[in-house]
Amino acid sequence: MARVLPFVLFAFGIWFWLKARRSVSSLVGTEAELGLLPRDRQNTELAGADAALEHALAEARADRWRPAAELLAATGKDRDWERRALYVRVLGEAAAQEDSWLRAWRATGSDGSPDVDAELVQASATVSRAWLLRGSPYAKHTTPEQADSFHELLPGARADTARAAALGPDDPSPYIVEIRTALGVGYGPEQMRELWAEITARTPHPTSAPLYGAHEAAMEYWSARWHGSAELAEEFAAQATADAPLGTLMTAFPLIAWFDHHDATASARDYTTQRLMALVDAALTDTETAPQDHPRLPELRHLLAYFLTRQGRHEEALEQFRLIDGYVNALPWRTRRDPVEFFTSTRTTAIRGTDARTRIRNGV
Repeated sequence: MARVLPFVLFAFGIWFWLKARRSVSSLVGTEAELGLLPRDRQNTELAGADAALEHALAEARADRWRPAAELLAATGKDRDWERRALYVRVLGEAAAQEDSWLRAWRATGSDGSPDVDAELVQASATVSRAWLLRGSPYAKHTTPEQADSFHELLPGARADTARAAALGPDDPSPYIVEIRTALGVGYGPEQMRELWAEITARTPHPTSAPLYGAHEAAMEYWSARWHGSAELAEEFAAQATADAPLGTLMTAFPLIAWFDHHDATASARDYTTQRLMALVDAALTDTETAPQDHPRLPELRHLLAYFLTRQGRHEEALEQFRLIDGYVNALPWRTRRDPVEFFTSTRTTAIRGTDARTRIRNGV
């Protein structure tokens, strides 16, 4: 018997290994059948598909600035402040890494006057460059040299933002950019409220929909990680949703406040409280009501994909993953060092949960 036992154990080991391989192969096949993309095809710059923006970014990297200029000119003409604020941030982040195309754009102009759109992207780029130099968003992970570089650049960012605001007095976008400076400079609460008033004066509710991008930036300020607290962040989120019509995506902000202040220490049971389930249901209704071309809709879908998975609502989560697949630059994924891994591993949980429920229904 003693001689046979090693062979029996070896045989069991082979069986478990083959079973695991079949399980992985089945999972990969399921992802492919669902049309879901693998790790190496996830876009880490955007939260969702936007052909015009992706084209402008590709052209900018090739040192051709005109598509970016045309894109922003259209948002200004249409007073599409939501899309404009998003494009300004994404283009600014691109220019923070390589700005030859932006310098060429700023050098144009028949009468020597500055281009309002180029100056707005410049303001965004300066802020983004400061944050790049800082490195980690957490002070404990930032070196003294990084902190010094960060604070040296921020005064320039304030000057760039002020110039952009003067050139476009009706545009809330420069003030949304300035919130990112406010985080680093450390605006006091009253100064932040004055900045917020500049934004809301240019997008008066209810004649204008509340701006997702502005609320997203302000949520960071009021969070405990920066200059607020869990209570202040939740209060700000509640104000955002208080009288916001469905379809404006303001239901994202109670979820963001919860994630920022509770996710790191939450137990599995915490995700299925009556309150959090109700917040997720409200956000689902919001996505169904929102214009499907709303530029920030993918960001709420990313949040829902995560929360639904954590709540064990795998089929609903998988539906959200189908709609956002291929893009990972959104909460909650971007809070991790490897957003793609966080995204795909959570997606895998949703796939497996959906498959298990299907097998139970089918009696397999």
